[in-house]
Amino acid sequence: MARWMVLAVPLSGLADSNRDAQVVAEFDGTEEEAGAMLWEAANTYEHRLWKVRRREVFRVTDRSYFIRIHGRMAAYGILIQLAEKIYDSAAKTSDPTDTPYGQPEDRNPWA
Repeated sequence: MARWMVLAVPLSGLADSNRDAQVVAEFDGTEEEAGAMLWEAANTYEHRLWKVRRREVFRVTDRSYFIRIHGRMAAYGILIQLAEKIYDSAAKTSDPTDTPYGQPEDRNPWA
């Protein structure tokens, strides 16, 4: 089983002091369980907003959603993302080359 995190990253409508990314959930599970947890977070996360009047959910990728939450006075944009742990330097059996992207020079799939 893999280790997963669901992250919430505020993008718009919030003061700079409230724009820190937050860990919504951290858990061990299958990819299907992680996807279900991501979907649940997209439909329930409120980022300390008092009264949510409307929620819009937009798929960005298979592992992220943009949610627009309409409150009493404004709308707020938040990116909800799913992250899978692929390496931990503290793990005794960790091998930095044992990742989905292979050797360290090949690790960045966007390069």
